[in-house]
Amino acid sequence: MMWLNRRRHNINTLQLPTKGGLGQKLLAVIMSSASLKEMRNGGEDYSNGHGGGGVRDLYGEDCATEDQLITPWTFSVASGCSLLRDPRYNKGLAFTEGERDAHYLRGLLPPAIFNQELQEKRLMHNLRQYEVPLHRYMAMMDLQERNERLFYKLLINNVEELLPVVYTPTVGEACQKYGSIFRRPQGLYISLKEKGKILEVLKNWPEKSIQVIVVTDGERILGLGDLGCQGMGIPVGKLSLYTALGGVRPSSCLPITIDVGTNNEKLLNDEFYIGLKQKRATGQEYAELLEEFMHAVKQNYGEKVLIQFEDFANHNAFDLLEKYSSSHLVFNDDIQGTASVVLAGLLASLKLVGGTLVDHTFLFLGAGEAGTGIAELIALEISKQTKAPVEETRKKIWLVDSKGLIVSSRLESLQQFKKPWAHEHEPVKSLLDAVKAIKPTVLIGSSGAGKTFTKEVVETMASLNEKPLILALSNPTSQSECTAEEAYTWSKGKAIFASGSPFDPVEYEGKLFVPGQANNAYIFPGFGLGLIISGAIRVRDEMLLAASEALAAQVSQENYDKGLIYPPFSNIRKISAHIAAKVAAKAYDLGLASHLPRPKDLVKYAESCMYSPGYRSYR
Repeated sequence: MMWLNRRRHNINTLQLPTKGGLGQKLLAVIMSSASLKEMRNGGEDYSNGHGGGGVRDLYGEDCATEDQLITPWTFSVASGCSLLRDPRYNKGLAFTEGERDAHYLRGLLPPAIFNQELQEKRLMHNLRQYEVPLHRYMAMMDLQERNERLFYKLLINNVEELLPVVYTPTVGEACQKYGSIFRRPQGLYISLKEKGKILEVLKNWPEKSIQVIVVTDGERILGLGDLGCQGMGIPVGKLSLYTALGGVRPSSCLPITIDVGTNNEKLLNDEFYIGLKQKRATGQEYAELLEEFMHAVKQNYGEKVLIQFEDFANHNAFDLLEKYSSSHLVFNDDIQGTASVVLAGLLASLKLVGGTLVDHTFLFLGAGEAGTGIAELIALEISKQTKAPVEETRKKIWLVDSKGLIVSSRLESLQQFKKPWAHEHEPVKSLLDAVKAIKPTVLIGSSGAGKTFTKEVVETMASLNEKPLILALSNPTSQSECTAEEAYTWSKGKAIFASGSPFDPVEYEGKLFVPGQANNAYIFPGFGLGLIISGAIRVRDEMLLAASEALAAQVSQENYDKGLIYPPFSNIRKISAHIAAKVAAKAYDLGLASHLPRPKDLVKYAESCMYSPGYRSYR
């Protein structure tokens, strides 16, 4: 191991300053580290067995309590300017007097000392001064690149306020302008230029113990279309939520963008576009690049690395999930994550609308990844509850695409993933006519097209149902099928409403309605943590059902009294721990878990594995 020479220290007998100012040889520091000994011992003691997110904690950082001393090193001892420039160890003005002496920080910082709480207060004050959401996003990204622990502390403690900043809807605008706001790479870019050497590219990433990869090819970013290489904002945003909401340590997360070109003419003609300036590769060229990527990931990181596909276009998303689900630990958030969070909302809503799932009729606007994914999971849950075959339970669910209601007379012209939803019915062209014909109790929008739940559609739903359930799931806000205010006003306060993007509470005829948010962030961080702590090697539908049921169980009576079908995000780390426990339990039950023996209390174990962003004290 190479060590950087430090002032006043001979490189052969490197001394580390201690709190009392006396030197101590590096070997003695390593050998006497209690946290490392405890880490090696493992065992049922959850505080020492694993670090945050289930990763072995090589330096005792996360096994240590916040008042225990650690040494801030990676491959060299961080000191002075190098320490301030390392976002993982930088504490800004929170360095104590002793730390400033020990690590050559005197004069590099102003004399004031701010603890982490005061830093958080100051930064939130500054963020609230920005009137443009994109400026808040950029400020948060700057913070992440400067002081990692403070970034996550801020996000965890202010999740409801900052979630729309680091993720939807603001991340959509950030992706559109990513070329202009790009400062430094936050993940790996793998383009057609790297074909044949993807394994070498993966080895360029400095972290070796990767447990979660979020990858996109940028072809269908939210409801904004093909943003090519600029889609990197999505994996970066998703993985920041894996850490903040699911407790997976940031060093074990890897954002990746696969750049095969773009069909977006505006980007191809933009001198500031950061990706390949060519039309998208398709067919065999595309398949070979993805095949090499998937093989290289498994070779470099092992069988248990979770690969989350994000914002791939329909024609690739379904194929990739089907092709690799039997050989890799893969998860598609648009298909499976959306389905799980929506199913959770439906299960929770039964307490408000009455009956069981089989008593309801579902109509979807949108038959892409999200729509068919949700529909299939609903059918599986009904099948589980009624013991009826899934082919039968699908008949409770109807889908409308751009050509109208999906019916059996259209079977030959339908894409493969739509065919299970082609039921016997005369052709119907418009959504309004479909609502009148099918008489659904639940209307779900996953079309990516804004303003499609019109006044007539909502009024018809309200005339057919005492409490119509209306879910406008498309992101960002501009693409939502209707707003919360429209849903409550047009239904005369009868609707139970949830959306994909956040909406403010609405007052209608003296009553305050609080819209729910069917945000995938409820599911995927806890789901991923469950896979990690169990050492799962494959994802199965039963795990998704378990995650949905765990989320629905977290909705309290107080939430129901406000008309909410999702719990508040302020409790998200607790919610994620419960989801992780249920997913891990299902992995053990199915024989897909490799971390043995099975912990006795999976909720406590999940909580013990969560990354904590509090500052550590340095020797």
